[in-house]
Amino acid sequence: MTDQYAVIGNPVAHSKSPLIHAEFARQTGQDISYTALLAPREGLRAAVFAFRDGGGKGMNVTLPFKHEAWDLVTAHQGYALAAGAVNTLEFHGSEIIGHNTDGIGLVRDLQDNLRCSIRARRVLLMGAGGASYGVMEPLLREQPDELVVANRTLDKAVALVAHFEKFQAFAPRGITVRGYASLRGERFDVLINATSASLSNEMPPLPEDIFAAGALAYDMVYGGTTPFLEFARARGAQTADGTGMLVEQAAESFLIWRGVRPDTAPVIALLRRA
Repeated sequence: MTDQYAVIGNPVAHSKSPLIHAEFARQTGQDISYTALLAPREGLRAAVFAFRDGGGKGMNVTLPFKHEAWDLVTAHQGYALAAGAVNTLEFHGSEIIGHNTDGIGLVRDLQDNLRCSIRARRVLLMGAGGASYGVMEPLLREQPDELVVANRTLDKAVALVAHFEKFQAFAPRGITVRGYASLRGERFDVLINATSASLSNEMPPLPEDIFAAGALAYDMVYGGTTPFLEFARARGAQTADGTGMLVEQAAESFLIWRGVRPDTAPVIALLRRA
C-alpha cells in the first residue's frame, strides 16, 4: 500500500516539496504519495489530525505553522528541542514526533554542496525570527569563530541569543547581537540572510564593506536572485540562494520517514533548471 505524506501550509500551492519528494521516491524505489495540503490559518490542528487519522504517515510543515505545530507534538527530537518549532512530523498511532530539519539542511548545503566551511569563520546571521531559531544550533555546533546576529529590532535578537546561551561554548568568540549600523568596519566570512526582506524585494541595510575576502553570501529564499545576493555579487562575494537548503532539509525528512537518504545533487540541479 502506498504511504501518504504531505506538506501543510498557507499558502502552499507554490511549494516545491511534492516535486522534491517525488524525485526522492523515484530515486530510492519508495512507494509513497506526497501532496500539498492547504490549511486554514486557524485550522492546523484539525487538518493535521484529519490527515493522520486518514492513514497519513508524516507531514512537512511550512509557513505560517512551524511554531504552532510545536504544540501538536507529543515528543520533540533533535534540533526541534532548541528551535521551538517543527517542520517535520511523523505519526505513530496517536503519537506525533516533531523534528526540525531546517538547520541541518542549511549546514549540509553550505558544507557539502558549496564547500563552505563554518568552523573558525566569522558568521553573520541576519534576522531573529523563526528561520533563525531553526538554524542557530546546527550552525553553532559547526564551531564558528564567532556568530553575530544582526536585526533591525535589537530586543528580538537579544531574545534569540539568550535562547541559545547554552551553546555559547561552541563559538570561541561567542554569540553577539549587533544593530546594522554598528556593523560598519566589520568583515564576515559567511553571511546568511534569514530575514523576510527578500520576499518583498528588499534587503537588510548592510554596510558596503561587510564582506571579507572570499566571503559567501547566502539567502535562505530560494528560486533565483535577490537584492541581497545582487549586493553581495557586486562586491565580489560568492553567492547562493536557498535551493540547496530546501532540498537538503527535505532529504533529512525523507531519511526520518523512510530510513534512506536520497542523493540530493540531481534534485538540486533539477530545481535550478526549472
